[in-house]
Amino acid sequence: MVNVQFVTTEGNKVSAQAEPGTRLLEVAQAAGMPLEGTCEGQMACSTCHVYLSDEWFAKVEPASMDEEDMLDLAAGVARTSRLSCQIELTEDLDGIEVRIPGVSRDMQIG
Repeated sequence: MVNVQFVTTEGNKVSAQAEPGTRLLEVAQAAGMPLEGTCEGQMACSTCHVYLSDEWFAKVEPASMDEEDMLDLAAGVARTSRLSCQIELTEDLDGIEVRIPGVSRDMQIG
């Protein structure tokens, strides 16, 4: 199992576990995090935008150009922003801490 720590906008920590191979978005939704994932992981929206610390950002696979394009549409993007639907959990990510943004915007939805 891979342990994940979500940090809410209020600073509360919510722990979750998932099997390796699970997408971070699925884990977040199961843990009650307010990530819509409107496109259901098809990378056609930015409603699953999260922040990673520098340490964890360096450990995940780099974002594709398509993901970078979608992040351009997200509110409050930072250098370590990622779409949680594009992060597949591995044993190397055990203990990852993920911050939930305080605001979301999806320019793909009318």
